[in-house]
Amino acid sequence: MKRESYTPLTEELMSRLVSIVGPDAVLTDEESLSRYASDETEDYVFPPEAVVKPRTAEEISEILTLANLHRIPVTPRGGGTGLSGGALTLYGGICLSLERMNRIREINRENFYAVVEAGVITQTFQEEVEKIGLFYPPDPASRGSSQLGGNLAECAGGPRAVKYGVTKDYVLGFEAVLPNGEIIRTGAPVRKNVTGYNLTQLIIGSEGTLAIVTSLVLRLISLPRFRKVLLAAFPSLEEAATAVADIFQRGASPSALEFMERAAVRVAEERLGRTFPNGDAGAQLFLEVDGDHKEGVQEEILKIAAALEDHHAIDVLVAEEQQKMDDVWNLRRGIGEAVKSISPYKEEDTVVPRSRLPELVKGAKEICERYGLRSICYGHAGDGNVHINILKDKLEDAAWHDASERAAREIFLLTVSLGGTISGEHGIGYSQRPYLGIALSPAEIRIMRSIKRIFDPSNILNPGKILPDE
Repeated sequence: MKRESYTPLTEELMSRLVSIVGPDAVLTDEESLSRYASDETEDYVFPPEAVVKPRTAEEISEILTLANLHRIPVTPRGGGTGLSGGALTLYGGICLSLERMNRIREINRENFYAVVEAGVITQTFQEEVEKIGLFYPPDPASRGSSQLGGNLAECAGGPRAVKYGVTKDYVLGFEAVLPNGEIIRTGAPVRKNVTGYNLTQLIIGSEGTLAIVTSLVLRLISLPRFRKVLLAAFPSLEEAATAVADIFQRGASPSALEFMERAAVRVAEERLGRTFPNGDAGAQLFLEVDGDHKEGVQEEILKIAAALEDHHAIDVLVAEEQQKMDDVWNLRRGIGEAVKSISPYKEEDTVVPRSRLPELVKGAKEICERYGLRSICYGHAGDGNVHINILKDKLEDAAWHDASERAAREIFLLTVSLGGTISGEHGIGYSQRPYLGIALSPAEIRIMRSIKRIFDPSNILNPGKILPDE
């Protein structure tokens, strides 16, 4: 598609938008357009023609009806924290921000579910349910600013996915607006439901290309009563990675199992302005164990400690006090922002069966070194999800573009050869589109194109994402 394939926003169309949401909810000034022109993906900038902030599904329905009629591109946007360019307005048009749809409508303690609008901040929701002893586990690093609707669009994961699963495991249903303006409601607040095709799971992870979700019904569980955190230092990244499989083989079930190489710890220390235990170690594993019984948590700790010792851990620290646990979590959560502050970068969100983790990390480092690129690896070791950050540093633009593209392609080929795939939680979006054919067959991509055409025959909803150009 080209920008010329779509209709520009004329004064008359702008007036129509204002009549739907009000003058304060349509932004066209340069500062606002610049603020919504990018997300957290590399250094891409694509300004929209207008930012529109609806409050209701009915307003979104009117906006999409108008856009579909006149072939105006509409790009839904949550917190703008995406790492694959899913919220970039590639063809201008309307950036449809869901930030004003931010009410928690219901927390149902009897049946363990909640009804929330798409613009609710993830951490805000988690803290509210925890006040009454409930728990919403999906835990993306951006939880302080990402929105639940965006988490659904990307099927966000996070550290606790290893024990509790990802966003799709907690969505019971939702309300959504189709590209033609129709409003649909999927699922129900029940655990069993085989009534027709599973549209709920089809739309989760579709990155805003099939529908705009306006409210969600989310499953909740009981908040674990006890929690401990371990930080284990290793001489090398390979030894840390090989310890991971053994932890599970011993029957342990940590609620988080993260790994960080030395370079990742160092950049987090610099950004946070503090040092952490064993910061000079080749790599560290960060583990969290939780449960409803203190004895059970302690038993898990002992199993894990034995595995760490057998794989040559230099030191193992256990944190039980809330402040110490928060300090370790802040180290892990700070790595992503710290890496971004160094230089332009590409973050590849690879995922493999966890037993293949050492091969992936070793191979990715070798590929980057061969192209003269600096890399920093960290991620969710417990589920094989590795974030491989490739840094530009002092390379000239042309050399950086060529080397990073070649390295990324080789890393994805390696990942797939190890039984993995090219995105675990960040999505395909705009930045990973060229590589989709590495992970999916032509038949699979053809079926996905057909689904997109059924939902959005005019191709107005988040165009230019996921599927490569034909």
